[in-house]
Amino acid sequence: MKVIYPGSFDPLTLGHIDIIKRLSKMFDEVVVAVLINEHKKSVFSLEEREAIIKEQMIKDGIDNVSISSFDGLLVNFAKENDIKIVARGLREVTDYEYEKNIAMFNSKLMDGLETIFLLSDPNYSFISSSGVREVAAFKGDVSSFVSKEVEERIKEKFQY
Repeated sequence: MKVIYPGSFDPLTLGHIDIIKRLSKMFDEVVVAVLINEHKKSVFSLEEREAIIKEQMIKDGIDNVSISSFDGLLVNFAKENDIKIVARGLREVTDYEYEKNIAMFNSKLMDGLETIFLLSDPNYSFISSSGVREVAAFKGDVSSFVSKEVEERIKEKFQY
């Protein structure tokens, strides 16, 4: 059984890693689907984000995760890859409201598509990629929010 875990992963955070690890224990295959959003300026290129995720999975010894990219509607990606389950992490109540509405749209657009929600580990529930980018922009310490490898890449990008 396969599951899609979609997101921009710009950058990959400890919260993302925790969700991927947990999904890898629940499903035969986890497809981390990296969103291509031409309207959003990313810190890391699509290729860099994919490489970061691949390197992290190798480092963590997780071998049932594949990385793909998509643009447009997630339901189209799900149909093309014959996947009927989407996983989303929830950090707080406001995430639920937002994600619930997207899940409802997706289920109307693709019959049989289910969305499951995993609650964030409380240690990571406040971490967001946008928060990490903001701290990094001011050359702050991001070591509590991302892996050592991602921290090094952030320091290169933001030149500190």
